[in-house]
Amino acid sequence: MNLSPFDRRQFLRGLAVGGGVAAMVGGLPRRADAAIPKPKWQEAINRGLEWLSSKQSSRGQWNTTVYPTAMAALSGTALIASGSTTTQGPYARQIARAADFLISKSRGNGLIGDPQTDSRYTYGHGFSMLFLSQVLGEEGLLDRREELVDVLSRAVQFSGNAQTAAGGWGYVSAKEGNDFDEGSTTITQVQGLRGCRNAGIPVSSEVIEKAKEYIYRCKNPDGGISYSSRQTGSSRPAITAAALAALYNAGDYDSEHVPEMLAYSKESLHDIGQAGQSFGHWHYTYLYYSQVVYRQGDELWFPFRDRLYDRISAEQQADGSWEGQIHPVYVTACNLTMLQIDRGFLPIYQR
Repeated sequence: MNLSPFDRRQFLRGLAVGGGVAAMVGGLPRRADAAIPKPKWQEAINRGLEWLSSKQSSRGQWNTTVYPTAMAALSGTALIASGSTTTQGPYARQIARAADFLISKSRGNGLIGDPQTDSRYTYGHGFSMLFLSQVLGEEGLLDRREELVDVLSRAVQFSGNAQTAAGGWGYVSAKEGNDFDEGSTTITQVQGLRGCRNAGIPVSSEVIEKAKEYIYRCKNPDGGISYSSRQTGSSRPAITAAALAALYNAGDYDSEHVPEMLAYSKESLHDIGQAGQSFGHWHYTYLYYSQVVYRQGDELWFPFRDRLYDRISAEQQADGSWEGQIHPVYVTACNLTMLQIDRGFLPIYQR
């Protein structure tokens, strides 16, 4: 069966939300009744998408004072999760604009971002690799594909050069940051690199293996992951969940470390805990932990999803946005990605 990109997305949408027959995602059968989303979730998604798309400028960015590159990439990813591409769907124009903006931020050394205005530019770089790699997978225009391949190939090279001796990444490249590393930026690089590899961009296996070893080195006896290789001994639930998601993206499901990390994450986060368990970064934490649980299969995913989506939809503001740490654009993009993760439109999150 040959389907155009958008037809394929429509087909996936029908499978993911179909009610009369068992839907299939990643080859796994779903119970028809459990697969049907609640109307309030869909309403929250629709309102959130409309709010997020309305806040984009004509130049493709979201006018935030913090992390402008990361905000554009995260917002674009949330819009792709709805089923639109750069050429098809209700948010095609916004996705294309976001891609144009991020392409314009690509520098000669491969960095996607602006080190003059962003003191933690590796976040934006990693999220941009992730978003643009998802765009590349659906891009049909040859010249556009060539442009994306060039930008992403140089971005991959930059990430490799920015990796620390320990195998992680810091807020800036290793040379600029005195070889400092920390978990959250490391995860953005690993997921971005994996997205690029999935889209056909060559990625050094040595870089990925070093990143995996970095995560293992940061693991504590309780199964949790430390904030940094320089500050081991204290586990962080948020970084542990993110590290697990990154390991899954890197194809590591079976190492001796994964079961302990999963057990620690489930004990800390599975009951949809309060901000204390996520060190104040609730939306960041559950953006990644939802990916982890979704990969476990429907038996674990459905009841967790119900609790997560009920909470997210209940916290939505009257205008369709969500409030929280960093900026409403960031929180809204994270929540929309979580609410749409099992629709199957983002290859990086598929089972």
